[in-house]
Amino acid sequence: MKNKNFDVGDKVELIDDNVSGTVVKVDQDEVTFETEDGFEMKVPANLIVKIVGKLKIDSNNDLLLSKVNSDLNAKPKTPSPKPKRQQPAMEVDLHIHNLVDKTSHLSNFEMLNIQLEHSQRKIDFAIKKRIKRIIFIHGVGQGVLKAELQTLFRRYDHIEFYDADYQKYGLGATEIYIYNQ
Repeated sequence: MKNKNFDVGDKVELIDDNVSGTVVKVDQDEVTFETEDGFEMKVPANLIVKIVGKLKIDSNNDLLLSKVNSDLNAKPKTPSPKPKRQQPAMEVDLHIHNLVDKTSHLSNFEMLNIQLEHSQRKIDFAIKKRIKRIIFIHGVGQGVLKAELQTLFRRYDHIEFYDADYQKYGLGATEIYIYNQ
């Protein structure tokens, strides 16, 4: 009676040893295979496994063998629909030279207030227009504007804030997310 799990030409490997080869003869419960070095080995069928691609399959487990074969022959799945693109973030550059023409007549306090008022107007605009994400580019500096922006953001119940993408903005930007509008 021929062993139903192995056929001549199958790639096999010993279970407990790193010896593999190609089946050359199948007897009732014994399989003869030729190793990669050209030697023939005759072993009981329960001591070897069939190699499918790079996977080792326990040939005595018919359920596993049929599952692997069906998976290998399965049609490729249709790609899942692409997720909806996230709305791009609104960028607000708070560098003072982008907000006013001249800064020579302004004190640091006045410049900070201009930047904060501009930020508040942009947040209110985003809430009104249902814009979910805003990136405030404040620069690194001494961190005064960043700290004041965080104080401003905390006044809103429906805003989360965090550092913006480091690769794109470095340490000089904060992103806010507006939710539950």
